[in-house]
Amino acid sequence: MERLRLGMVGGGQGAFIGGVHRIAARIDGQWDLVAGALSSDAGRAAASAAELGIAADRSYADFQQMAEAEAARADGIHAVAIVTPNHMHAAPAVAFLRAGIHVICDKPLAATSEQASEIAQAVRESGKQFILTHNYTAYPLIRQAQAMVAAGELGEIRVVQVEYAQDWLTEEAHNKQADWRTDPARSGAGGCVGDIGTHAFNLASFVTGLEATSLAADLEAFVPGRKVDDNVHVMLRFKGGAKGMLWASQVAVGNENALRLRVHGTRGGLDWSQENPNQMSFTRFGKPKQILTRGGAGANDTGLRTTRIPPGHPEGYLEGFATLYSEAAHLIRHADFGTPLPEGVHAPTIEDGLDGMRFIAACIASSKADAAWTSLAR
Repeated sequence: MERLRLGMVGGGQGAFIGGVHRIAARIDGQWDLVAGALSSDAGRAAASAAELGIAADRSYADFQQMAEAEAARADGIHAVAIVTPNHMHAAPAVAFLRAGIHVICDKPLAATSEQASEIAQAVRESGKQFILTHNYTAYPLIRQAQAMVAAGELGEIRVVQVEYAQDWLTEEAHNKQADWRTDPARSGAGGCVGDIGTHAFNLASFVTGLEATSLAADLEAFVPGRKVDDNVHVMLRFKGGAKGMLWASQVAVGNENALRLRVHGTRGGLDWSQENPNQMSFTRFGKPKQILTRGGAGANDTGLRTTRIPPGHPEGYLEGFATLYSEAAHLIRHADFGTPLPEGVHAPTIEDGLDGMRFIAACIASSKADAAWTSLAR
């Protein structure tokens, strides 16, 4: 089957996440990057396209021009990857959806609830696929954990603990990554809560299948003069009675990307850490703890489906992104050409993005009200 054609908005010279998306899109051989509006600076956009082997006539000065031109081509792109700062997700997403082009977008969904609503409306009106790259949901052991919870192996879920700790913003920082993430005009009103708190919230929701109904949050900007939060503590209540706690921090000295999820039910518990993603502990009540490995003994079909290499070889961050790009390819081929969907295909959707935006807004509102319990109603 021919590869799908991919375009990209953002991700030019000096960008981080654009390179991650490009590597991920290539890993499983499903995509060719053929077009881009890679920077808001025309010279940098053209230079970036040349470095990536994009033909000059498919390097665009702006995303609107790109959407219109690619939609008119017989060999136009099937999907666009949007890898810009948060405040620049909505306008390109809406433009490409209205042009009839599927969208793959980095998280969180947008900088404001109004922008998120614009994207959601465009998704509904276009009928096109919208995939949000919450890549941690695509790790094999996370897929296995989700299947184990759904099968009742942990019993009724009681307690969910999730945390994402970093230390790279412990002091005032000025670089390409820090500048936009600490600028509310570009990141949105949430800092750490939007950047990595949404990852933690999405991961807990995906694995447990539980809907959070309310939260009580305490957000803090510890670095003097910082305009957005850099540390987040949240208590969560879930439909059905389960309780949760979420901690996200970018000032936790000694941590790099310490995303960890623990889920405890009436019959068993799971413990997984992103920095050691190829192992997960599973304990049945009253039994010795088991260490499950990616693709190893005890792996279920759901985990094996997204496992590429034999057990014992590291597989993680880039491959998680790659799985989402492959899932997106399956969904788009099914939508456009009617090809059958493999069993178990999953990618985060516009609804996951809206849930993340509600989480950010509720956390900010709760914190402003002295950590008052705040509804997360959809």
